[in-house]
Amino acid sequence: MIPPDFQPGNRVCPASKNIKTTIPTKKLSERGLGPFKVLKKFGSHAYHLKFPLKWNSVHPVFHVSLLELVKQSSIPDPNKLPPPPILVEEQEELEVAQVLDPKLKRSKLWYLLEWKGFNDVLKKTTWQPASNLTSSPDLVKDFHSFYPEKPGPNTSRVFYGSWWVLEFMKVSSSPAMHL
Repeated sequence: MIPPDFQPGNRVCPASKNIKTTIPTKKLSERGLGPFKVLKKFGSHAYHLKFPLKWNSVHPVFHVSLLELVKQSSIPDPNKLPPPPILVEEQEELEVAQVLDPKLKRSKLWYLLEWKGFNDVLKKTTWQPASNLTSSPDLVKDFHSFYPEKPGPNTSRVFYGSWWVLEFMKVSSSPAMHL
């Protein structure tokens, strides 16, 4: 039998049988993960795939028998629900699409995030603490460049009498700016 020949740029789904996930049984898990882009072919039977940064613990080279070519339709299926987040090696797969809004909650900064992988009907948004956004510093920086008046990493809360006042600490060489 002749193995399939994938070209760089093709999208393939690697079999999930050799990848540890947090799904309790293999029977309930997806048969294939992805799709992922083929970057390079090694020899005649191995392919290097482009994985998200959070999957750095999974080796990106797969044998051809573990890959399946993805045939994409030009018409999206409106009834298809987005997959639940899969934890690979205890790390969640979902990526942040954009930062929508910040808020201060008990003196801690939280962001309203929109997640990638959801269609227009089922937009997924959640509030997450700023400490969870270690993989998306550029999105946070872009958000605060467009909305500098919103609470951000350089925002503190100061209590005056019975009122909470937001003080925005601006980076400056003047010591008077840093109260």
